[in-house]
Amino acid sequence: MMLRPHHWALTLAIALGATTAQATDPAPLQAVESVNLTRYLGRWYQIAHYPNKFQAQCVSDTTADYRLLPHGRIEVINRCTTATGATDEAVGEARLAQPRWLGIPVGKVVSTAKLQVRFAPAVLGWVPGVWAPYWVVQLAPDYRYAVVSEPSREYLWILSRTPTLAPPDRAAINSALQQQGFDLARLQEDPHTARP
Repeated sequence: MMLRPHHWALTLAIALGATTAQATDPAPLQAVESVNLTRYLGRWYQIAHYPNKFQAQCVSDTTADYRLLPHGRIEVINRCTTATGATDEAVGEARLAQPRWLGIPVGKVVSTAKLQVRFAPAVLGWVPGVWAPYWVVQLAPDYRYAVVSEPSREYLWILSRTPTLAPPDRAAINSALQQQGFDLARLQEDPHTARP
């Protein structure tokens, strides 16, 4: 079958569109080189995030507390204030990411900056998909702020050791996020009414 001139134009437009789309796709997301998990423990204040269904009830004062557990995993407690003024709390667990088969480790730890977190009951910890990726993609040298996401960039959290973030830090974070292929327009700011 011979293409008519307008078919050539359509074919060229489709091909150029595909090339443009591929050229604008960001490179695979990279985590920071490493995280000193002992320094990472403690309280973090959520400064901004990509909206998601499991935090939809939160309107302010969102925090995450990390505590080392006896078996080497990390307890995660997320808290926030809801529209009614109630405190919502979710308790989970984080572990270092490593290849697993039926929940059993079968390879080396990938990186201390790549963790997995679950909020489902421990008895379901072996079920595929229960553990979600938790990658630290930005981290201040003194651990005053961190940015967390995952390979698909569907989720994003900006965290700080204090309820507010200094404007130069936020500018540096935003600049790096753009370079990492994140859409800053999707960020939702998280107010904090309480002080540490």
